[in-house]
Amino acid sequence: MIVGLILVIQFMGIGTNAQEYKSGPSEKDYVGYLFTYFKGNAVENEVVCYAVSTDGYNFKALNKNEPVLNSSEISLTGGVRDPHVLRGHDDKTFYMVLTDMTSSKGWDSNRAMVLLKSKDLLTWTHSNIHIQKRFKGHEDLKRVWAPQTIYDEAVGKYMVYWSMKHGDGPDIIYYSYANADFTDLETEPKPLFIPKNGKSCIDGDIINKNGLFYMFYKTEGHGNGLRLAITDSLTSGKWIEQPGYKQQTRDAVEGSSIFKLNHSDKYILMYDVYHKGRYDFCESTDLDRFHLIDQKISMDFHPRHGSIIPLSRSELIALTNKWGKPEGIEIPKAQNPVLEGYYADPDIIYSHKHKKYFLYPTSDGFDGWGGYYFKTFSSENLKDWKDEGVILDLKKDVPWGNRNAWAPTITEKKIGKNYKYFYYFTAAQKIGVAVADEPTGPFKDSGKPLIDFKPEGINRGQEIDPAVFNDPKSGKSYLYWGNGYLAVAELEKDMLRIKKNTMKVITPNGTFREGAFVIYRNGRYYFFWSEDDTRSQNYSVRYGYSDSPTGKIIVPENNKILQKDPSRGIFGTGHNSVIQVPGKDEWYIVYHRFSIPNGIHMGDAAGFHREVCIDPLTFDSEGNILPVKPSL
Repeated sequence: MIVGLILVIQFMGIGTNAQEYKSGPSEKDYVGYLFTYFKGNAVENEVVCYAVSTDGYNFKALNKNEPVLNSSEISLTGGVRDPHVLRGHDDKTFYMVLTDMTSSKGWDSNRAMVLLKSKDLLTWTHSNIHIQKRFKGHEDLKRVWAPQTIYDEAVGKYMVYWSMKHGDGPDIIYYSYANADFTDLETEPKPLFIPKNGKSCIDGDIINKNGLFYMFYKTEGHGNGLRLAITDSLTSGKWIEQPGYKQQTRDAVEGSSIFKLNHSDKYILMYDVYHKGRYDFCESTDLDRFHLIDQKISMDFHPRHGSIIPLSRSELIALTNKWGKPEGIEIPKAQNPVLEGYYADPDIIYSHKHKKYFLYPTSDGFDGWGGYYFKTFSSENLKDWKDEGVILDLKKDVPWGNRNAWAPTITEKKIGKNYKYFYYFTAAQKIGVAVADEPTGPFKDSGKPLIDFKPEGINRGQEIDPAVFNDPKSGKSYLYWGNGYLAVAELEKDMLRIKKNTMKVITPNGTFREGAFVIYRNGRYYFFWSEDDTRSQNYSVRYGYSDSPTGKIIVPENNKILQKDPSRGIFGTGHNSVIQVPGKDEWYIVYHRFSIPNGIHMGDAAGFHREVCIDPLTFDSEGNILPVKPSL
């Protein structure tokens, strides 16, 4: 039983780094694990190695159990130990810290650590921090052991913590904050944790669970086991030490690492049984009571003091492409969602200039739809998507509307010999337009809203959700928009203004809520729209058709073509676009849904934690759209 701590935990939204662009996977996207470890006390084994797993229990070494980094290039001593890897606050940057040491020179021989940073887990930049040279007052320093990193929401910085021994004193766990580049420690080392008994502690290992920080540490030289202390503030010095030891063996252990199983409430505590040459894995749901699960574990290598982080499918593929796919590791096939992370309101085009597809979503995952930037993704096959980065930042680029970046649409137009890209977007509940020479930007805002008024006769809804359509029959371009109503207007040839005298309201019927989209096929114009609220599990797509891009829209019976499938945990399917494979009568619908598996349990927050999916769109012989089966 966890004792001594009664706290009120409040829900924490985006932290102090809310201005960061989100660029990586979310927990829902994790399909595997990376295990970083070193191999032993010989110099040739004081190296960084990788292993991977898809279930968190069975691990296979990458690169035939050979190093993935060259110790002699990144260390001052010629050896590194105790690799700890962390996925950054932006979900895409990785941080690794290492003990800069070779045991052949003695256990009191090292004074430094290594800081490394990577965007892909494949290539790393590094810096060496020699504590005695970097900071004053450490003349009697004996050793610097087992650094780890955690993001401290309270200050918006990465904290590095490690144990140090001075003179004849005990080993104490210290901390310092890294600079923004993760190339240096910018604050004087201060004690993070000193046990009440004043004795040595090393190998601190911290995990945040529901706003509390749980630190497992080794009682070095007295008991040689793992204890647990808990706090609600990393730097407060107020740790509640829990009774007893957490390892499930009487053998001496060290180098604990705690990680959470993907899509589970279970945690795994692993540790190095160093005298016996084995690793133990224990399981818990409360981080207090653990039971040994070694019967579930397999490894084709013998690790020493390492750490484990979750991996997305694309990250697992990148690692195995680089160092080979071990036998027995099966990588999940491409599937929905097609983008990692939270995104919604997808608009898609095929670029004739680049001969590939580009996808333009709302950047989701912000409380209350509070996103402020737009990104794009590219693909050659509609399955594997490359993040092309931010193309428009409302706070930097759009002075008339610096908030609520929603529901964009884009078109590629050939003007003379050159292509131009016209990007229509929602900002602060108004519609703007930006222009670029490439589908990846940079886009330049026109300087003012394009639509910041309601059509005549409309007194409800919002001016949001633009959709642009180039009519292949007339060569004219049209803009559609509206929430609670559907309006259309012809665009001027410069694509930056509408012809106000062509504007009219063409709301199909009472099911129309938002998210219009228009395509042309076999002489017929098809109109798509979303029904209900994006926070509702019943959010769905209906369609109608017309012989004109400006209506009247005929609404057929049984026109709901995309809706939830509770039997497979699929909810909130809506706000779509449609793409035709060039030169073929092959069509796909692109839409968002509640994130799986947790969206349905989020309440209203499901409406801004959405994910993007693609499924086939088919027609019968009479041109009716057949119901779409949303897929996993």
